[in-house]
Amino acid sequence: MRLIDQDGTQIGVVPLEQAKTRAQDARLDLVEVGPNADPPVVRILDWGKVKFEREKKKRESRKKAATIDLKEVKYRPTIDPHDYQIKTDRALRFLREGKKVKVTIFFRYRQLRRPELGAAILDKVSSAIEGVGEVETRSGLEGRQMTMVLNPVAQED
Repeated sequence: MRLIDQDGTQIGVVPLEQAKTRAQDARLDLVEVGPNADPPVVRILDWGKVKFEREKKKRESRKKAATIDLKEVKYRPTIDPHDYQIKTDRALRFLREGKKVKVTIFFRYRQLRRPELGAAILDKVSSAIEGVGEVETRSGLEGRQMTMVLNPVAQED
């Protein structure tokens, strides 16, 4: 085994038993770092500390990753004007907070025969969010629902 000390200095090629003894004397772990080398490379180090540092880096990278929140606002084709306004205000609030909004029009029974009612609501919502958000995707009637995804527009301060 080629042994590297806890300081990073190369000890040289030593038998496995001697490497184990040195690690035990230093109260550290013997870790194989180069298994494919000839002879294999082992290092004396504190494995718990190394493992902790790796997990810490993973946590930090997860913190920095941007998460995209997707909020959903559901409408019906025969929605009351007041209810429409409340739901649209909620969608506007989500967009101002920087979240994506999924607008869903849910059809029931005979309403499926009138998809133009849902399309009219989607048009109305897209015009109401003008300046705050923009339409990312818009779908036609899929099963019993029609959807539209809105992106927030970057606000200039």
